[in-house]
Amino acid sequence: MSIKDNLLRLRESVEPNATLVAVSKTKPISDLQEAYDAGQRHFGENKIQEMTDKWETLPKDIHWHMIGHTQRNKVKYMAPYVHLIHGVDSARLLKEINKQAYKNNRVIDCLLQIHIAEEESKFGFDQQELLELLASKDFNDYKNIRITGLMGMATFTDDQEQVRKEFKSLKTLLDHINENNLIHESHKLKTLSMGMTGDYKVALEEGSTMVRIGSAIFGSRA
Repeated sequence: MSIKDNLLRLRESVEPNATLVAVSKTKPISDLQEAYDAGQRHFGENKIQEMTDKWETLPKDIHWHMIGHTQRNKVKYMAPYVHLIHGVDSARLLKEINKQAYKNNRVIDCLLQIHIAEEESKFGFDQQELLELLASKDFNDYKNIRITGLMGMATFTDDQEQVRKEFKSLKTLLDHINENNLIHESHKLKTLSMGMTGDYKVALEEGSTMVRIGSAIFGSRA
């Protein structure tokens, strides 16, 4: 099937309840252009340099999502244009994003990454760290970032019930923050970024509003 066919098929199951982010990392410009021509506007990359090269080449109405682990020293390269940073996993990274957003006269939307998987390799805040961050003075002084939701990656396993439990925990955490007004009103926790090619259907059932799908659109990576 073509990229266009894959996108049309996925949109039927994802939209209108969630945003489909096409994970285009390592894929050539021609593949992204094909997806763009099929109406796709949200693209996800995991390397800032590669994303910047693509941003410079492709149409300017694309929304670029930084979905990988973000190095603080690279934030300045994407600060002029990035639409949403998914993997904010430390207070130090948040501080750097705020600084670079200020230099570019922007407010940059971010998701806080929560560690929901059993694997140690995944990045993110645990629940206690998150609540401490939200209550901190530094966090509430930042004027050039807007936290729009949470992101999490489930354990890489065939056990669908474990995956479901992890996604459910993230939705519960988001609801807990909103219902108890634990975040300043300048931030709006509406986005729940969870679900990839292998588990997006479970994620949608558990309340995901944004899924990150690559191989089901572009084919497997070399």
